[in-house]
Amino acid sequence: MPNQLNRRSVIKAAAAAGAVWSFPSSASRAMANDEIRVGFISCGSRAGAHMQAMNSMAGVKVAALCDPDGKRVAEKAKIFSDAKQFADMRELLDDQQIDAVVVATCNHWHCLASIWAMEAGKDVYVEKPLSHSQWEGDQTVAAARKYKRICQVGTQQRSDPMQAEIKDFLHREKGLGKILSCRVNRFGVRKPIGKRDTPLQIDDWVNYDIWLGPAQEKPIFRDKLQYDWHWDFNTGSGEMGNWGVHVLDDARNNVFQDQVTLPKRIMGGGGRVAWNDAGDTPNVHFVYFDTGDIPTVIGLTNMTAGPGENKSPKHPGPGSGYIAYCEGGRFEGRRGGGVAYDKDEKVIRKFSGNSGNRIHQQNFIDCVRSRDVSALNTDVEMGNYSTGWCNLANIAFQAGATYSPEAAAELAKQVPEWGQLHDEMKTHMAAHKVDLTGGQVQLSGMLNFDPDQGKFTGDGAAQANAFLKRQYRAPYVVPEIS
Repeated sequence: MPNQLNRRSVIKAAAAAGAVWSFPSSASRAMANDEIRVGFISCGSRAGAHMQAMNSMAGVKVAALCDPDGKRVAEKAKIFSDAKQFADMRELLDDQQIDAVVVATCNHWHCLASIWAMEAGKDVYVEKPLSHSQWEGDQTVAAARKYKRICQVGTQQRSDPMQAEIKDFLHREKGLGKILSCRVNRFGVRKPIGKRDTPLQIDDWVNYDIWLGPAQEKPIFRDKLQYDWHWDFNTGSGEMGNWGVHVLDDARNNVFQDQVTLPKRIMGGGGRVAWNDAGDTPNVHFVYFDTGDIPTVIGLTNMTAGPGENKSPKHPGPGSGYIAYCEGGRFEGRRGGGVAYDKDEKVIRKFSGNSGNRIHQQNFIDCVRSRDVSALNTDVEMGNYSTGWCNLANIAFQAGATYSPEAAAELAKQVPEWGQLHDEMKTHMAAHKVDLTGGQVQLSGMLNFDPDQGKFTGDGAAQANAFLKRQYRAPYVVPEIS
């Protein structure tokens, strides 16, 4: 990819030289025994969890609060009364007393806020998904390397010690034999976000220009400004970028041992069906990833099993997790746990863990002190790859055409896992009186992606490549880092 460093090559070269992959600490940074002063860019609920975690750590201080929503800053200031308060992150970043920042904004701000912070000499903990589009994720990786900053992405499950046990079982012990295929799930019920006749009026206490930042200025027809930005492609990445990044990151980590950076081919379908609300991200999404070895699919839905129901439709495996189908059985992994079954459905091993919360933040703080980038549990480049699977899945939807049963059936002949998932989704939507051929569902062709070039090639490439980089609203433009 343009300006993208190959992490595997860097680590290999460092190991060969007997070196520790670390960055020096400048005079303005906190040294090993000094207090680390952290600024929070966003004061929403997720930022609040980070504040609590970091405030409980020895030698760490919540030193600054920033949010264009003044009420959010005021609420957090009740807890952290001596923290400096800002509406504009640029003023926070100018403060030389701030050592590191936590970026927990809307998705569309993640990369620009992180790049600005690293340019200003701050280390960064940035929430998932790293990027809103793949190009800007690449620039964020390049910025971390150029400015020699610690940058951790918030896929906190990587800090759960259970993950190492799972990888040891699957790959060193080969407890279930060869891994044959992988299925990833995110089955979680949400509600429609409403559809207004007139644009939403922005509250006086919100600096909307800053809140909007890199996104395009468009009228909002949903009922709430906050949180429901997830389901608007202008500011969010849908459920694929919200929960999908967690479950796909788990699969990349435990099934693929991070050896597959990005898939080589993608085919995906989905739609925002049945709800008739103001969202434009899929509430049903199903995707095939060609990894070159282990065929992988992800199924995602925010709808109930049917009208009058309150739970997700039936599905194999965990609602939010993954299944590794193996020669000797299957492994089902989820946040905080995992179970291995043999071919006779007998449980042969159970794994218990935690969410990785607080451990992940502590890992970041430890690396801020040590300057050892290789010790990060989700270095920005690794986070860029896992986010990339989600970005490509969203592109397959956005660049898709009207659903083609022939194309879906052709892939099912080649990839049985896709066929099973497709049939489940067909039944699921039929329960909501949605016909796949009725025009509400899109399906891409098989899209070829070149991870080295960072672009699509072949049929459908022009349309798909248009989604790799967004149009930025000046002056909130993500720079190209060289």
